[in-house]
Amino acid sequence: MKIRNFINSFSTGRNVLLGIFILAIFISLGMARKNMQTTKYVDILQKKKDSTASKEAFAKVYKVLMHPRCLNCHPKGDIPLQGDDSHVHSMKPRRGKDGKGLYAMKCANCHQDTNTPGLHSPPGNPEWHLPPADMKMVFEGRSSSELAKQLVNKSKNGNKSIEELIEHADDTLVKAGWNPAEGLALPPLSHKEFKDAWITWLENGAYTPD
Repeated sequence: MKIRNFINSFSTGRNVLLGIFILAIFISLGMARKNMQTTKYVDILQKKKDSTASKEAFAKVYKVLMHPRCLNCHPKGDIPLQGDDSHVHSMKPRRGKDGKGLYAMKCANCHQDTNTPGLHSPPGNPEWHLPPADMKMVFEGRSSSELAKQLVNKSKNGNKSIEELIEHADDTLVKAGWNPAEGLALPPLSHKEFKDAWITWLENGAYTPD
C-alpha cells in the first residue's frame, strides 16, 4: 500500500511538472512571436527612411507654411498678421491664454463659422484662433531648418507624435487656409499636394533640411 501511494504521488507530481514545463514553452513562444513582430515593425520603419525624399518634401511643405494663409496665424508676437502682405492685424487683437483673444476682443467676434461675404471680409471657421500662449508654434522668421525641428519637437508642437502630426494635416483650421476670404491668395500647393508632401516628409524620417 505504501509503495502504491508513493507511485501515485510521484505520478501526480510528474504531471504538475509536465504542465509547468508545457506552460513555460507556450509563454516562451508567445514572447518570441511578439519580439519578431516588433523587430519586423522596426525594420519596416527603418527601410522607409529616405533623407533625400524627406528633405525634398519639406521644401514643399515650407513654402505652404510660410504663405500668408498659414503664417498670419503663427506670428512671433501676440498679435496676428493680416492680408497677403502679412501686415499686423489692423484691430490689434491679442493672443490671450487660449489663443482665442483677450478680454472682450475675441477672434470669434469677427471670424464667424463661415467666411463673411465681401471683398477682404473676415474669413471664418468654427475653430478660429491662434496657437495658445504656452505653445505659440511660431512660423514667422523661422528658417526651413528651424521650423522642421520645431514641428517634430513634442515640447513645442503640442506633444504630438508623428502619427498625430500626420492627422493634423486634416485639421479643420489647417484646411481653412484653402478657403480664404474673397480677394486673398491661395497657398502655392493644393491641400492634397501639401498633405502628400507633409506625409512624405514625416514618414521618411522627418529630416531637417540642410
